[in-house]
Amino acid sequence: MPSKTPVALVTGAAHRLGAQTARTLHARGWNLVIHFRSRDEQANSLIEQMNRQRPDSACALQADLSQTPAVNRLASDAVAHWGRLDALVNNASVFYPTPVAEATEDDWNTILNTNLRAPFFLLQACLTELRRNRGSVVNLIDIYSERPIDDHPLYCASKAGLAALTRSWAKDLAPDVRVNGVSPGAILWPEGEAEMDQSAQQAILQKTPLARTGNPHDIAETIAFLICDAPFITGQIISVDGGRSLNM
Repeated sequence: MPSKTPVALVTGAAHRLGAQTARTLHARGWNLVIHFRSRDEQANSLIEQMNRQRPDSACALQADLSQTPAVNRLASDAVAHWGRLDALVNNASVFYPTPVAEATEDDWNTILNTNLRAPFFLLQACLTELRRNRGSVVNLIDIYSERPIDDHPLYCASKAGLAALTRSWAKDLAPDVRVNGVSPGAILWPEGEAEMDQSAQQAILQKTPLARTGNPHDIAETIAFLICDAPFITGQIISVDGGRSLNM
């Protein structure tokens, strides 16, 4: 028997914005499928917290979203766990610089496959279940999808493509499935190869009317609103950026 509790699959949910989104939906009574690629300790810690709060309310599934067979397996396993799926949050993303003169085919495949191809085929694999439950999809876009950031052409192209898919899906899947997007601004600074120095961070904040970074809660609550509280909203991409997109 399928669960009576609605179920959301959040990709890239082991840490940062994905984890906060999962916590926010869980607090609203949803069951969560936590997708992760390599952060198994963080994913397992998160589902343990959730299952202590509400038994059998969270599970974790590993998948490399750059590989289509793994995407299909993630979809089938996510649906099988509770016998239903009501919401998909395409949060997982790869972000690092790819200057035109230096970008490789591997860079193209890694970024475009993870940020654009995976959301398409994951939705395709989940579509029957989402239609059955009159479900909702939220894609994490980026304010740089419209005004590209220097030396990140592949990332910006992938997010611009995802923005186009968001609007296209909203038309094609209505009235059964609602599809929206959220474009974060400066919420959490990038990590690893894409890490920004203090001067770069200050330059962004100086162009942000609210003059500060946002909080992961800002993104998570917007996603939860679109999934839970916005039955007449589809095809919209909401910028949650402190006004940064006004000065780009």
